[in-house]
This record gives sequence, C-alpha cells and structure tokens, in this order.
Amino acid sequence: MTKKFQIISLLLLACLCLQSCGKSKKIGTGAWDPDGQLVINIGGEPSYLNPILARDVPSSEVIGMVFNGLLKVNSKLELVPDLAHRYTVSADGRVYTFFLRKDVKFHDGHPFSASDVIFTFSKILDPRTNTVRRSDFVIEGKPIQFRALDPYTVQAVLPKPFAPFLVHMTTGILPAHILFNQDINTTRFNRQPLGTGPFIFDKWRSGDYVLLKRNPNYFGTKPKLAKILLRIIPDQNTALLALQKGEIDETNIPAKDVENLKKHPLFRIYHFQTLQYNFLGFNLKKPLFSDSRVREAIAHAINKPAIVKGVLKGYGKVADLPSSPISWAYPPDDQIKKFDFNPAKSRQLLKEAGLLWNGRLKRFEQKGKPVEFTMITNKGNAEREKVAQMIQQFLADVGIKMNIQVMEWSSFVKVLNDPKDPKAFDAIMLAWQLGIDPDALSIWHTQEYPKGFNLIGYSNPEVDTLLQEGREATSNASRKEVYASLFTKIAADSPYVFLYYPESVVGINKRVKGLSEPGPAGMMAEIEKVYVVK
Repeated sequence: MTKKFQIISLLLLACLCLQSCGKSKKIGTGAWDPDGQLVINIGGEPSYLNPILARDVPSSEVIGMVFNGLLKVNSKLELVPDLAHRYTVSADGRVYTFFLRKDVKFHDGHPFSASDVIFTFSKILDPRTNTVRRSDFVIEGKPIQFRALDPYTVQAVLPKPFAPFLVHMTTGILPAHILFNQDINTTRFNRQPLGTGPFIFDKWRSGDYVLLKRNPNYFGTKPKLAKILLRIIPDQNTALLALQKGEIDETNIPAKDVENLKKHPLFRIYHFQTLQYNFLGFNLKKPLFSDSRVREAIAHAINKPAIVKGVLKGYGKVADLPSSPISWAYPPDDQIKKFDFNPAKSRQLLKEAGLLWNGRLKRFEQKGKPVEFTMITNKGNAEREKVAQMIQQFLADVGIKMNIQVMEWSSFVKVLNDPKDPKAFDAIMLAWQLGIDPDALSIWHTQEYPKGFNLIGYSNPEVDTLLQEGREATSNASRKEVYASLFTKIAADSPYVFLYYPESVVGINKRVKGLSEPGPAGMMAEIEKVYVVK
C-alpha cells in the first residue's frame, strides 16, 4: 500500500544516502558490510511511532523494528517468544503467565521489567487513550486483568477463554519510566520513540524519511545493518525509478512493469501471496447505500476478473470474502455467495430499489437527480487508481456516476479516522492487511464505529454474535465453522465489494542478503538477519 508526500530533495538525498546509494549502483558480490545501510520505501508518512496508537502500515513498518512484544510472529507465521522467553496457560484457558527475559534494556539503557508490560496494557485499556486496540483486550465488556507477580513475571487473567489472545501479545511494549506521567496521545514520544528492538530511532523528517540505527545492545540476534533509511515515496512509478537507479534497495513493483524488469541487472523480483484483500467500501450511513439492493447492484456491475487480468496482470485473484484464501479459516468455495459480473442483473436490482431509469440520458435517477457518489482513495498507488477508473466505467455502463477523488495519504487517513458520525465520504477504496488470526471484530463489530476500524458503519447483530463466538471457541475446528458462517454472512450483506486478493510483487537490490523465504510475512520478516554486501 503506497501512501504519501513529496520526494527527498537532491541535496538531502546525497547527504543521507551517500554510503548506501553510492554502493547500491553496483551489484554487491563481496562480504558482509558491517557499516552498511539499507534503504527501503515505506510509501507513506507515518502517523504515530507508538505501537498502541498507530493504525497505518507505514507506522507499523517502523514500529516493528524499534519495539518488541512479549511474543512475535516469525517468517513462517508462527508465534514465538520475544520479550517473554516462555509462557504457561491454565487448564481452563483463562490464566496466562509470561516469564520475561532478564537481559533486555530499552534503548536508553533502562532495564525492561514487568512494570513496562503492565503500563502498556493499562494504557490500552484506559478509555482516555486514542487507540483502536482496546477491543483486543476486552471480552464481553470485561477487560483482561494484567498483574505483575514479580519483576519478571506477568499474569493475564481473562474473563473467559479468548482464542486470539496470544496474537495480541505481539503488541510493542512501552517504557513506563519515560511515559508514566505523560499524556500518551500528545507526548513527543510519538515522534521520537524509544523501545527495546533491534534498531534505535534516530530522526524523522516529515515527507522525506525515517532513519534508524543499529542497537548494539540488542538482546536477540545482533543486527547486521548499521542503519536503515526508510524513504517516504508515495508514487509507485517514482519509487520504481529510484530502485532502477540504485537509490533505494526495495520497493513494490507495479504489475505492468514486471515482465520488462525481470532481467534487470541490479535487482531481483519476488512475488508471493499475502493476507490482504482490496475492496470498495460503502458508507452505510448514506441513504443511497442503506439499501442492500443498491450495493448488490454495484457489485454485479463490476467485472472483477477483468481487473485482475488487466491491472494485476494475473498477480492476484478475484475476492469474494473479508478473508484470504491462504488463511486456515477461509470457508469452502460452495458456501460463498458470489456477485458475478452481470450488468443486466445490476440494472434490475437498481429498479427494484426504486431508482428510475432515464432512457434519454441513459442513467438512473432519484427524485429527478442522477444517481451519483464520490469514491475516495489514496494518491500514489497507480494500480489502485487504474482499478478506480475501471470501476467508474463499469458503473457508468449501468447508469451510475461515480466520481473519483484521489487524496494525499495523510489527508485520506484523517478522513477515515475522524470519529464523527457519519464520516465525510460516500465510498472508499482501500485494502486490509490481515493478521495470522481470523478475528475481525475491530473491522466489523457495531461497537467499532466510528472510532475503530469499522469505517463504514456496518452493523449486523448476527455478525456481532459470531465475532464474539469466534473469539471464544476453543479449537480451530470450531472456530473455522464460526468464521465460515461469519464471512459468508458479511459477504451476503455486501457492505464492501470485495475486489481482489493481490500478490505482493517486490524488487530487492541484489546486494541485500539475509532475506526470508518469499511468503506472507514478507522478505524482511527477520530484519536483524538482513545485511548488505560491499
């Protein structure tokens, strides 16, 4: 997902990238460079470099290198120990005891302990904290209780069994000694973070870059990179040009360019499936979209196979559900209600919804005015903008006018995150990057609007119940049944048009080594092992 802002000035770029950019113009064939700098594109401007406040991908990419959770997800999508070296679970599944490492220090040298864990989760549970993560730690209205048994042992007591709990233990832990008397929502820490991770925050120049440096005292595998420069280049084509020139080491490759660049001498192209789906979402608080027949009509008007073939060039699949086919919880194909491309059915549904066809102007009207809405999306993602244009034409073909408003990433996120009801958009085009657990309460539950990830005001009591059941089921088999029912019910309501499951296509300079195997976790899932050669 590409996002926001202007390109770094030539002078600043020369200063910051002198070592990395100069070397990356050649294909590295030598030994590990202990002073090496990796330069990658994060696309958009981060919002908060605070693990309990962040809600966008650029922020999360930085946070993942600066902070640690009690557990972490490895390159195989497995939960493994991190700040906790082990944990136990009670027979009834309600009490988790985490035994913390004693060799961890924050970047300022202050020892990590149980007090930092308690502080972090108390801040998430504090209603004054502007976080979307609170629902991850509240079960049927009752908060999970965290307590320190001693300086290196933390116990979490759950009101009842909660299947996704361990996944949420990957949340980055904050330093209590710095933040204990500060307003977590406004502290300068949110732009100058300090964690326990393999890399230390150095500087953040808005619209240009975030710079990290090696943590020489990291408790885990010592980082091989001296620095990581995270460039903010929102435009895919600009980022691709920078990759071709050797100015950056990694970025997404637009599908249209893959064939021409497969034999590029400077970088290799990798592609792999992801836990992501792209969608067109309707603001259900708008009268036009409150009628499910209108939403279904729009779904039938869109030729999704043409999008996958024409824009993604086959690097993706048609989507039908708010899940990913590579998730263990994805339901059998015969259970899925699909909205196939059918313009005739689209027009019929619009008529059934009470919209009137104007044969002379070849459009649908309501109260004498054309049926029209505006879809917003983020600037810089050329593929997404092309998809928007195709959808615009598909809808025009059935008599609906869709305007496209492309926004800078920061402005786009501000509109989506505005807690007012209703939100100030008609429809959105976006993607959700899913976690390893199928829990989707934060996106679909009624209570998550308007301050959570339920951006469109979706509300279905049956879905709310299933979301809770999915969290509380005790086996993957029973959870799979719940989520099959949940996802199919959501799809039948058509709050989104589920467009496609994209493959990730990335170009990485050949001088970069220590990469993970291509997969949903990404090629740099274990960033401390990544290095560059001289």
